[in-house]
Amino acid sequence: MKKSILSGIVLLIFLFFSCKEQPVTEQPDFTGTLTEEEIQNGRLTPEILCKFGRVADAQLSPDGLSVIYNVTRYDAGTNKSITDIYKVSSEGGDAVKITDGKSKYLNPRWKPSGDKIGYLSAESGTFQLWEMNPDGLGAVQVSNFTNDINSFEYSPDGKNILFTADIKIDKTTAEIYPDLPLASARIIDDLMYRHWNDWHDYKYSHIFIASITDGKMDPARDIMEEEPWDSPLSPFFDASEITWSPDGAAIAYTCKKMKGKEYAVSTNSDIYLYDLATGTTENLTKGMPGYDKYPVFSNNGKMIAWQSMETPGYEADKERLFIMDLDSGTKTCLTEKFDQNAANFVWIDDNLAIYFISGIHATYQVYKVDLETNDINQITNGVHDYTSLSFRNGTMIGTKMSMSMANEIFKIDPISGEETQLSFTNKNIYDNIEMARVEERWMATTDKKEMLVWIIYPPSFDPAKQYPALLYCQGGPQSAVSQFFSFRWNFQIMAANDYVIVAPNRRGLPTFGQEWNDQIAG
Repeated sequence: MKKSILSGIVLLIFLFFSCKEQPVTEQPDFTGTLTEEEIQNGRLTPEILCKFGRVADAQLSPDGLSVIYNVTRYDAGTNKSITDIYKVSSEGGDAVKITDGKSKYLNPRWKPSGDKIGYLSAESGTFQLWEMNPDGLGAVQVSNFTNDINSFEYSPDGKNILFTADIKIDKTTAEIYPDLPLASARIIDDLMYRHWNDWHDYKYSHIFIASITDGKMDPARDIMEEEPWDSPLSPFFDASEITWSPDGAAIAYTCKKMKGKEYAVSTNSDIYLYDLATGTTENLTKGMPGYDKYPVFSNNGKMIAWQSMETPGYEADKERLFIMDLDSGTKTCLTEKFDQNAANFVWIDDNLAIYFISGIHATYQVYKVDLETNDINQITNGVHDYTSLSFRNGTMIGTKMSMSMANEIFKIDPISGEETQLSFTNKNIYDNIEMARVEERWMATTDKKEMLVWIIYPPSFDPAKQYPALLYCQGGPQSAVSQFFSFRWNFQIMAANDYVIVAPNRRGLPTFGQEWNDQIAG
């Protein structure tokens, strides 16, 4: 009897709660709109920082007249994100969103003909290549590969693509021991079984080549078949480590072809040249023991530039700009006497000069090196960090940030360095939030050197008041405390809580010459 009474009570409770109106599932807000309370407060908060649109992957059209780029937005309430593709004129004007704001549309690329935009979308269940018209209409799925496509690039004639995908090669414990099909333990007898917070997943990033016929991708060829190494390199998998030759006959890619402990302690990555016609691969940087990465062909295909480090095993070594004559095999370091790093290489149309990004005094600027004279000139100036660079048909654009501004796209005059802002993704936030003031100071060290220190003041700073201070000592261990706008270590958030931030570029940080950078090595 007691049991049936208890069952009846439980049933009544269930019916009572099931008949009540269920709460509506919260819908994500990806608009970046501030609330009235946030506007009235007028200071940056973690919630507002989450509303920032994050600009990335800016791509110039073949004629240099338009720019497409990604904007990623997050919603704190649902912990979800979307990535859309935007387009803006390289002459300026309003940016237009050309995707529907419902998913992630990644890796936007202009087709060389300029009549289509390719991108990656998981709309069909896995990330595949899609194409649409430049106005965002007429989207069509092009690929139907068995796995997710991680990145892709069109060949210069638009007839082929290269793409990267993860391919399983190593065996799991259950595969090694078929009589233990539920085994989830890992057999670890060598490195690298884990990098930071990621376990090795038995897969490797491989490069594939496929042609496109009548708007559909043909069967793909793995140019690294059965090879147990990654291209692009783990853990960042930066797609700019792979590039087409201008005639579409070859692919240059970055790889570190070694395993285990040798792989873990080595920085000896190389640039490999794959010939599509013969299927052969050549190591262009054999005998160069440090990192060799980011190959970029000259526009006439006769030369290739890349970033090279000299010292094996030293990840913070000087990043040098090398070029190679592909006919003679002659290699030349263009920055041998330049006491700064060099990255993000872009050839100009006549192949007589290369633009690049380099750090100087905790900022990152655009530079130009003349191939005939080896003269290097700084093009841009200012308290900012340039993070990417692109040059097409006489037009140059870059993405830049500062401690007071998240990444945005700028047009750069390649002669004068004059800048014109093209994207204004977070203008609604800057218009309503008082940002902290950033001040540059040079301070004497105990051994009579000069050290650059950034001071970030709270909004509405009152010099008559006393404030608590935060001493921010970042390294990496050897990365500059530059003009970055971080969504992880954000100086504006710190200052908005009424702290004065003291951020020194102490010994062991780059952009102050290699000697300063090397002084914590070992």
